[in-house]
Amino acid sequence: MDRLDRKLVAALQADASRTNAALAEEVGLSPSSCLRRIQRLKAAGVVRRTVALADPAALGRGLTAIVEVELDRHGEQRMRAFLRGACLEPSVAHAYAVTGDVDVVLMLRLVDMTEFQGVCERLFRDDANVARFRTMFVMETAKEETAIPVDAAPGA
Repeated sequence: MDRLDRKLVAALQADASRTNAALAEEVGLSPSSCLRRIQRLKAAGVVRRTVALADPAALGRGLTAIVEVELDRHGEQRMRAFLRGACLEPSVAHAYAVTGDVDVVLMLRLVDMTEFQGVCERLFRDDANVARFRTMFVMETAKEETAIPVDAAPGA
């Protein structure tokens, strides 16, 4: 990726709803060059998706929970099985296999505690491989950013 690709990715992350002409003007390209670069960035997997970011509270999902999960038995298949189940839950917004004292970290966007109880039953209590889980409810969001810095990596 060159400097123009990075500028284009940054501009897309800030507001992908702009027209190709507006993006081209912002990054200093012709509209046709801009479109070709965007297509190339998508084909290369640099730009994975173009989405709209919705306000969870406006959609009735203002309760955010972060759940740490410890599995009883480890191994790739058992981890993948748990993550597959977690990804099927509509309220699971993020699911990560992690290093450290826990095996999985989930971020949930919930309607209320009743929905949380249902998720707990399905994901944690009904799975014999879940040794324990710990939940933290978000009281205030200080920063929630979707954009990834596009600065060149050291040595790049």
